[in-house]
Amino acid sequence: MVALAAGLVVADLLLPPDMARWQGRSVEVLDSEGRLLRAFPTAEGAWRLATDQQKVDPLYRAMLLTVEDRRHEWHPGVDPLAILRAAAQAAHHGRVVSGASTLSMQAARLLSPQPRTVTAKFSEALRALQLRRRLGRDGVLSLYMSLAPFGGPLEGVRAASLAWFGKEPGQLTPAQAALLVALPQSPERLRPDRFPQAAWAARAKVLDRAAAAGLIAADVAMVAKDEPLPAAMLPLPALAPHLAERLATGEAAGALIRTGIRTDLQRALEGLGRAELARMEPGGDLAVLVLANRDRRVLAHLGSGDWQVRQLDLSRAVRSPGSALKPFIYALAFDDLSLHPGTLIEDAPQRFGDWLPRNFDDGFHGVVTAREALQRSLNIPAVRVLERVGPARMTALLTISGAELSLPMAAEPGLPLALGGVGIRLTDLAMLYAALGDDGLTKPLRYRIDTPEPDRSGRLVGVAAARAVLGVLRDSPLPDGLAGGQGIAGRRRVAFKTGTSFGFRDAWTVGVSGDYTVAVWIGRADGAPRPGAAGRLTAAPLMFRVFDLLPPDKPRTPVPEPDHALLRATPPPGLARLDGGGPAAPRVERLRILFPPDGAEVEALAEGVSLSVAGGTPPYRWVADNVPLPDNSRFWRPAGPGFARLTVMDSTGQRASAAIRVQVPTGP
Repeated sequence: MVALAAGLVVADLLLPPDMARWQGRSVEVLDSEGRLLRAFPTAEGAWRLATDQQKVDPLYRAMLLTVEDRRHEWHPGVDPLAILRAAAQAAHHGRVVSGASTLSMQAARLLSPQPRTVTAKFSEALRALQLRRRLGRDGVLSLYMSLAPFGGPLEGVRAASLAWFGKEPGQLTPAQAALLVALPQSPERLRPDRFPQAAWAARAKVLDRAAAAGLIAADVAMVAKDEPLPAAMLPLPALAPHLAERLATGEAAGALIRTGIRTDLQRALEGLGRAELARMEPGGDLAVLVLANRDRRVLAHLGSGDWQVRQLDLSRAVRSPGSALKPFIYALAFDDLSLHPGTLIEDAPQRFGDWLPRNFDDGFHGVVTAREALQRSLNIPAVRVLERVGPARMTALLTISGAELSLPMAAEPGLPLALGGVGIRLTDLAMLYAALGDDGLTKPLRYRIDTPEPDRSGRLVGVAAARAVLGVLRDSPLPDGLAGGQGIAGRRRVAFKTGTSFGFRDAWTVGVSGDYTVAVWIGRADGAPRPGAAGRLTAAPLMFRVFDLLPPDKPRTPVPEPDHALLRATPPPGLARLDGGGPAAPRVERLRILFPPDGAEVEALAEGVSLSVAGGTPPYRWVADNVPLPDNSRFWRPAGPGFARLTVMDSTGQRASAAIRVQVPTGP
């Protein structure tokens, strides 16, 4: 006996069961709570979803064991009593009356389907013993519930419940549970959409056996027999289809991809997108992204107005942002203390080389504050501010922060950047705005829950600059029809900026509240113009409707505002007027960092990173990642490799900053 047992163990190790069908399950993309957003068929075209028997309705489990394997809890995979019973019945009647197949044996057959012969039955019995020893009772049951056929391409009770009843199998009616027990006995012959009478009879038989076993009352069984059968196979869930398809691409069979998507929000957003699409002219489309500011989780994603109309993910299309990058021009100038929200700027005709930009309304507005210029999205002031901070510097900063910018071929960053002379994706634009909502910290978007948050955040701009820009944008005039406390305007304050690209090809609006960032793009997939479709008229109303779908921002403990010149109502005398200062402001060369240049990748030598500055008024003080360095420092020793931010201040309060990446030599 001992030798036989040892032989079985050796055979089990040398001839393990083929688990290829189990391992070849559908790739599943799940929401933030583990619910199915979208599944993808297997290589054979089956919908084979992993099923945890602990998450299936207990009544279904009890009915299944009653009908298929009453002694599943105690036998080792093969039921000797069932074999004796089947043999006795066959001897008495001269034919096979009932089988002795256990759920473990059925699971073995589902793993390796074979013709039903005596040899195959013997092989299944041995495999059943293997599976039971390897997986245990619950593991075998989960295996059966994941592989059992339920008609057409459906495999597993989860796929069946979703397709026949439109819900997960966690809560089934007695009639639904009985049908799911009956279907695998002859999945094509008992399909309720094709053979309702046969399906009704099979379901009734299971209900009768359940009542006889005391699982349900007799009157409950009678009522369940009258419950209508499903008349058609429903499509499986397909929420966030663009995002799900991208995340599933290249994943191994059976992968479970957990996203941060909120199903209820996603479903509402898709309905809103379809309604918006129906109002557009043929060819128009849209994309929407909803982020959590704290950790950059993508809470909802719309790659186009309707997946059935367009499978192209327009949230990743490179388009001109129009004026949507202007807040970052001002943020950079605020961060340098070369501009204050109250700084006066003249909005008058001005030529920049051969370029003579004009405002969107073709007019000029005289002397305005930087606050007014940004709120009204005036072009001349934005170009003048960008000329001061430098387009190459701004491009480098946005790139270091994680945005992929697309410049015209072989072109250097220039002043047209202020008016949309660059390409960017909606996803990157949303990420940059979310950084403003997180006090200037940059983090990559998190599409998957299992993606760890970065150990160290980068910095787009300082806290004061980020808050100053959002403070300006919160007071931007609302689009027509949204004033007077309607919708989101009455529930929370949203800092938002619109953008319209040349020729009305792209309309944008991005909004930031305390907890969320919502980014909207409207246009045509082919890039054709949509005359008159400005961001304020099309994308902004949609953005506010998306905010109306979100729960209120959570109350937070007020964070004290830093005592910073940017956050004071009146600008310092030196920033009273752009390019002129106040009446008594001295004319000094603008403070700037010569080394390391903004956006550079530098190597820390033995003595550290060299520091060099020009302009301004000595003495100078350096700050590295918010840590002050000794006065008049000429070198900085970084703690290690990675991104860093250096800021220098002169005796008058001028500031200049550079975002760099540090490399530490690894050689001897």
